[in-house]
Amino acid sequence: MSKKAAPDPSRRSETARRAILTAALDLVGEVGYAKLSIEGIAAAAGVGKQTIYRWWPSKGALLFDAFLTLAGEGDDGQSAALPDTGDLAADLKLVLRATVEELNDPRYDQPMRALHTEIVHDPALAADYAKRLDEPMRELKKERLRSARDAGQLAADVDLDVAVDLLFGPVLNRWLQRTGPLTAEYADQVVDTALRGLRPREP
Repeated sequence: MSKKAAPDPSRRSETARRAILTAALDLVGEVGYAKLSIEGIAAAAGVGKQTIYRWWPSKGALLFDAFLTLAGEGDDGQSAALPDTGDLAADLKLVLRATVEELNDPRYDQPMRALHTEIVHDPALAADYAKRLDEPMRELKKERLRSARDAGQLAADVDLDVAVDLLFGPVLNRWLQRTGPLTAEYADQVVDTALRGLRPREP
């Protein structure tokens, strides 16, 4: 008589984890962050509250993990790198247009707004966000700009951190503050305006 295979606890845990992350994203889109609760997520995922608290210290931390899953955390870094065709303006416009499209996507809008709100009030979440998302992405952006600077396409004394802020800050600010339409055309204008100040100055 053949023995029954024992259940795989790791597979069961991963199934529960994915269900929780999916439920968190679905619910924040339906009810908003203020009404999002661990109880509601647990009920939607079909797990107990203690299962969630065992893995995440707060709903903000849970939502961050859910957002990273949606955004495809786990890319090998190379695929996340900015394009480098030699045409800096075209490469930056491609990336900023993709950023605009992502920010306008309803799947991202509510989770990202909720995260930005929670980060202001939760220092631990802010540190986790910086370490796992903001700092690695900033380094990828700086790497592309460093390549352009080395090629003489940017002024030799350009501060790369400031350059990243000039290029990517306006799009995020317009989205966060809802100060105007967030369009591909606006992304192009940001790139053109920023590069006018970042390029080498005429002797």
